[in-house]
This record gives sequence, C-alpha cells and structure tokens, in this order.
Amino acid sequence: MIHHLSIAARDPRHVAFVLAELLGGYAGPFVGPFPGAWVVYAEDGVGTGIEVYAEGTQVVPGEGDAMAAVQLGTHTPTAFHALVSVKADRATIERIGAREGWRTRHFWRGPGNVRLFELYEFWIENRTLLELVTEDMLPRYVAVANGAAQRELLAGRAAQPA
Repeated sequence: MIHHLSIAARDPRHVAFVLAELLGGYAGPFVGPFPGAWVVYAEDGVGTGIEVYAEGTQVVPGEGDAMAAVQLGTHTPTAFHALVSVKADRATIERIGAREGWRTRHFWRGPGNVRLFELYEFWIENRTLLELVTEDMLPRYVAVANGAAQRELLAGRAAQPA
C-alpha cells in the first residue's frame, strides 16, 4: 500500500486545499525539511497523504549516511502519475476541475475497445496527472489490478492473431 506521495506545484497551499476537498480530508502546512510545503491527509485511518512541494523542489540522496536532502531546481515534466480514490462524486470532480480551470476528463482504460475500468484524468495546474476514481468506479479497477487478472489479459493478447 502506498501511504503517501509527493508532487510539485506552483501554489502548494492552493493545490493542497483542492486535494483535501476531493479526498474529504485535511490540508495544512507540512512540518518537515521542505520549505513552503503543504500536506493533505485523506483521514482514512492508514495515513494516506499527498505532500505538495513548491515548484522546483527536488528530493536528492543524502551525503554519506545522511537522509534524503532537498534542493531547488526547475520543474521538469516526469512520467509520474498516481491513481487516487476520492470521496467526491463524479459531479464534484467535474465541478472542481472546471472551477480551477484544470483539465478534467472522464475516460475508460483498457486495450483497444475493451472497457476495463473508468477514471478521471485530473491535471493539477494542468501539469501533474492524478487519476481519480470515485467509490462506484473502484470495484472495476480492483478487479483488474492484480497479477491473476493481468496474466489473463496478457494471455488473451497472445491468443489474438497479429
């Protein structure tokens, strides 16, 4: 289980409050080594959180036996994204995305025309992708997000003519 992850944002405080609204949780300043950082907790009993750092914050290996350090750099697009369950419903996700002016689109995922599960692409500040699933979307994701289901999908692809 992933308990927390971090993202960078131009306005960490604002992003934290938007995420807290979606998660139905808490947003506040992050007490840690990252200047200007904010944290969001889903209040789910297992510490699920998202740390929101100032744009350009980089987490780097510590020197010698020291823990990870922070340094400032420039924003670089990455392959990072995360699928996050939210307490908000579909209409709320769409309303918040529209209010913020952030690209928010509903999609089905799966190979070809196969609809395995659905989600929202929610682009924080139109730069960082969070895939959001509502409570009613989650069962279809869980059904395919395991080794047995993935092996079955791969076997089905191998059986198809080229």
